[in-house]
Amino acid sequence: MTTQNNNLTLKILIGVLGALLLILGIFTYKFYNEEKQNKAILQQEKDLIESELGELITKYDNAIALNEVMDDHLLKAKERIVVLLDSVKDNEANLALISRYRREVGKLKKERDRLFKLADSLTTANTQLSTDLDSTSVALNKRIIISDSLKTQNDKLAEIVERGSALTAANIKAEGVRVRNSGKITSTSKASRSEKVRVCFTLSPNKLTEKGDKDLFVQVINPANNLIGDKVSVNFDDGILTYSGRNKVYYENDALDVCVLVDASEGELVKGNYVVNLFSGPRLIQNTQFELK
Repeated sequence: MTTQNNNLTLKILIGVLGALLLILGIFTYKFYNEEKQNKAILQQEKDLIESELGELITKYDNAIALNEVMDDHLLKAKERIVVLLDSVKDNEANLALISRYRREVGKLKKERDRLFKLADSLTTANTQLSTDLDSTSVALNKRIIISDSLKTQNDKLAEIVERGSALTAANIKAEGVRVRNSGKITSTSKASRSEKVRVCFTLSPNKLTEKGDKDLFVQVINPANNLIGDKVSVNFDDGILTYSGRNKVYYENDALDVCVLVDASEGELVKGNYVVNLFSGPRLIQNTQFELK
């Protein structure tokens, strides 16, 4: 009887123990599957964080390439993302790390939005500044063109006034002459009888010409192409003028008859054609020719 009771109790214990082992196995299997699923979920979350950080780095690279104003700020922000991405890659996924990384990614996205808005604002300001500078440059160039045009017009006007106010001469005539003992001057067309050359002309009236003393110079060139007379040189800004004779007169804007008597050395007055040039200062104002036979 006792033996039968013991066997029954043993059977019951074995049954209970088997049931416990079965239950434990079921829970162990279930826990294993859940752990495996959790690891897969954490790994997916880790991969997602790595992908988001990679996209952030790409966006920063594009922003740095397009924005020179904030390169330093953008580069520093990108470096923080690169450091975080390396940390994510080096650590095994767990719930605590994933939570911390997710918070960091959120902060980095907010910083990215702030920096990009600031960069866009600065880019817009720079674009407006460039536009303003271009407009200013165009306006300045227009003013320079207008100024150059006015200067050209003023120069032309000054040139016209200068030409209009220049002294001119008319009725120029040159001839060989003799001077008698009495001082009387008689003209001659013979080279052998000529002692001097007289050049006469009329200064034209001109209200634009400044009144005052005017230096008039005459060049007489003989048939041998030699300058006769005083052969004195005078310096001007435009060069040197060598003259045969000169006369200083006072001009009052009215017509004025003037003569210049040119001395000749022995052998200078020969047969042939002579060229006569009349100068007001350094400026040639008239010329003529005459012949001695």
